[in-house]
Amino acid sequence: MSAPVFRVRGLTKSYGDKRVLDGIDFEVFADECLVILGRSGSGKSVTLRQLNGLEKPDAGSVVFAGVDLVPLSERDLFPLRKRIGMLFQSGALFDSMDVFDNVAFPLRAHAKLPDDEVAAKVREVLEVVELPGIEEKMPSELSGGMRKRVALARSLVLAPEVLLFDEPTTGLDPMTADSIAHTIATARDRARATTVVVTHDLHLAQTVASRLAFLDEGRFRFVGTWDEAQQSDDPLLGHFLAGQREDA
Repeated sequence: MSAPVFRVRGLTKSYGDKRVLDGIDFEVFADECLVILGRSGSGKSVTLRQLNGLEKPDAGSVVFAGVDLVPLSERDLFPLRKRIGMLFQSGALFDSMDVFDNVAFPLRAHAKLPDDEVAAKVREVLEVVELPGIEEKMPSELSGGMRKRVALARSLVLAPEVLLFDEPTTGLDPMTADSIAHTIATARDRARATTVVVTHDLHLAQTVASRLAFLDEGRFRFVGTWDEAQQSDDPLLGHFLAGQREDA
């Protein structure tokens, strides 16, 4: 593989007496999609938030493009975050803004562009997520799946090198979740972005993953391809992939 976009070493994070991440090591390589799987509360989202400095670990390093994010101040993180798009679990749209202003927000915050170029970029990313012509709608007028698509468009508008997805299909019906999975795969391919997806949705994982990482009790029990995961003799991973209880 090529040189890693992220190199994570010794990542440790606790909340009170609960150790969520216990010294994990992993890499994310250019142009791949790494899917982090695990049961609820296993630390998947905590891991993801370390990758753009939204949370600081108790110990360890998170090297992105040759720079360790951990010791950086918010001011120093700012230019690096422009290179990393993130889709939050809730979508995190601004309810007081219409779709256009939501999607344009990162451009206005980070790029000095004339209004016509902003409008063109907004239209372009809305077409990528298959929602053309909805610029004037308010978030309250959108379905859950549409809100996720608008949030995805906003994460794409700065043409980031990396896309981070936190449980992108949570709360969606199976048909809408399947549509979101294929939209993520299409958007990733068009943006040629390195991608990290946190999910417990196995269909999403199978649709988008280059590699899987299975997180349990603060450590990765498995890292490899989907085929390697299915052939693994790890009983807990097998139960997870089959959707079974451990004692089943």
